[in-house]
Amino acid sequence: MFSIAVSFLSLGTGILSPLPEENPHWWNANMVFIPYCSSDVWSGASAKTDHSGYAFMGSLIIQEVVKDLLTKGLDNAKVLLLAGSSAGGTGVLLNVDPVAELLEGLGHPGIQVRGLADSGWFLDNKQYRSTDCHDTISCAPTEAIKRGIKYWGSVVPERCRQAHLGEEWNCFFGYRVFPSIKSPVFVVQWLFDEAQLTVDNIHLTGQPVQEGQWRYIQNLGIELRNTLKDVPAMFAPACLSHEVITRNYWIDVQVKGTSLPRALHCWDRSLQDNSRNNKALPKGCPVHLIDSCPWPHCNPTCPTIRDQFTGQEMNVIQFLMHMGFDVQKMAQQQGMDPSKLLGMLSSGS
Repeated sequence: MFSIAVSFLSLGTGILSPLPEENPHWWNANMVFIPYCSSDVWSGASAKTDHSGYAFMGSLIIQEVVKDLLTKGLDNAKVLLLAGSSAGGTGVLLNVDPVAELLEGLGHPGIQVRGLADSGWFLDNKQYRSTDCHDTISCAPTEAIKRGIKYWGSVVPERCRQAHLGEEWNCFFGYRVFPSIKSPVFVVQWLFDEAQLTVDNIHLTGQPVQEGQWRYIQNLGIELRNTLKDVPAMFAPACLSHEVITRNYWIDVQVKGTSLPRALHCWDRSLQDNSRNNKALPKGCPVHLIDSCPWPHCNPTCPTIRDQFTGQEMNVIQFLMHMGFDVQKMAQQQGMDPSKLLGMLSSGS
C-alpha cells in the first residue's frame, strides 16, 4: 500500500507508526506526509494576487504531490490511501475522487484510490447560540464555508458540484458530499466532536453545562448517528474528542468490541475480496461500527479526559458531574433507578 496523509498529522504515531504493536496492519506501508499549510480545507486553486496577497492552493498541492510520487514508486502501487484528520479529513472527502480521476487520466487506472476521513464529518447545523461571524470560531459552520470558498477559489468534486450548482459549499459537509463519492471511503468520527461543539458555541470547560446545552449535546450525537447510518464503512465512538488516527491510543478505542485498526483491516480485506470474488466478510470482522449509548464518553474505551485547570484525569462520572450532570434528574427522564444509571455510565452500557 502507498499512503498519503494530509493535515496536522504527527509522524510516527498511530496509523503512521512503523511499529507493528501500534500499527498492526499498515506499519510497513510506504507513507508520505503532506503538512497542512494552505488554510483552505485542501480545496483551493487560487494563486497569490496583488489584491489579496494570499495563495490558497490545497487541491493543487495534492495533485502535484501525486504526480511527483508517480516518479518515485507510486506507479507500481496497487492501492493509494488518502488519509487525513480534521480539515484533512474533510479534504479527503473533497479530493479522493479527483485523485482517482487524475491517476486514471495519467494512464494509471490500476491504482485503487481509497479515502480515510478522520474527524472531518462536520454538520451544517444550527448553533446553540448564534453569534456574529467575526472569525472562523464564531461563524456558524455554513457561513464560515460560504465565506471561505470565495477566498480559496475552491474546487469540489464534479458530481457534488453538479448536485449543488450555485451552492457548492454543501460539498464541504460529509453527509452531503458522500452520496456522490465513487471511491471507497472509511469515515472515522467521534459522535461528540470537540471542533463541532466549538463552532456550535458549546464550551465544556469552566462553568457547569446548562440543561439546554446538555440537551443540545445529546441531540448532536443523535444527528451525527443519523447522517452516518448509510455510510457502509465507519467507526463512530460516543466520545468527546477530536482526531484519532495518529494518536498513540487509536488502538485502544473500541466500538462494540472492535478496535479501529481491526475495523480498517476488515475494510481493507473486504475491498480485496470484493475485487476477486465478491465474498462476504467473515463473522467478527465488522466495518460499520457506531456507538448507541447516548452521552459523551459513555464508551469506557474513550480517551482519557483531563481537568483543564488541575490536569488530573477524570472518569466518566466525574466528567459528567463536572459538566453539571444531574444523576437523579437524568435517571428520572430515562425512567430508571439512579444507581442503575450510574452502573451503566461506569460500564459504558
